[in-house]
Amino acid sequence: MEQTILNNGTYVQISVSENQKIFARQLVEHSLHHHKVANIWDRQLSEFSKSRLMRYTGTLGEVVFADAYHLPRPVHSFGASSGQDLGQDFEITSSDSHKFSIDIKSMKRHSGVLSGHYVLNIQAVQLHRNNSKTSHYFCISFHQSEKEGTIASLLGFVDKQSLEDGHLGSLFKAGTIRARADGSSFVLRADTYEIMLSEIAPPVITDYITRLPGFKICDLIN
Repeated sequence: MEQTILNNGTYVQISVSENQKIFARQLVEHSLHHHKVANIWDRQLSEFSKSRLMRYTGTLGEVVFADAYHLPRPVHSFGASSGQDLGQDFEITSSDSHKFSIDIKSMKRHSGVLSGHYVLNIQAVQLHRNNSKTSHYFCISFHQSEKEGTIASLLGFVDKQSLEDGHLGSLFKAGTIRARADGSSFVLRADTYEIMLSEIAPPVITDYITRLPGFKICDLIN
């Protein structure tokens, strides 16, 4: 399968199908009814109402990634039947037989016009979990278009080891006040790594992906 490596600072957008959204919703509802291990947002009463949406966004990211790269779709939402997947949403074997354990990180934004200064947040407790299987994170951003429906921006990969070694990203302690792009601010509830979108290695693009509905290559803005 022919592949293309994008230049740094670029990402890909594709349309999200109704089938993908329905499949993700079904997984979320199953998880809410059958998974006994709460996710991190359920621990905060103020965030509990957002739990369904956050699970849906994360699960939709896994479905979109699986379909884009011809991998089996997930069968659970936010972890295995025990509630934990140890940070391995997918395992991929490269052409030289090297195995990568991918943890999909999905977010929802108001627009698909993305700045290199926007960040991906990963809680330190996830990164440093002793039994974590993750070798790389893959970042996806979703937004709603009035004309085109739901759009997925495939931003690319973050090497976990590089993050741990301090070669990319920044670590901020719990209680730190952080500013959003819109000028508002919030307080971190846990030690958190911030990775700027400009630090993320762009995704690998196959011929199949270039033929997906809504496909286009975009540039991060400054």
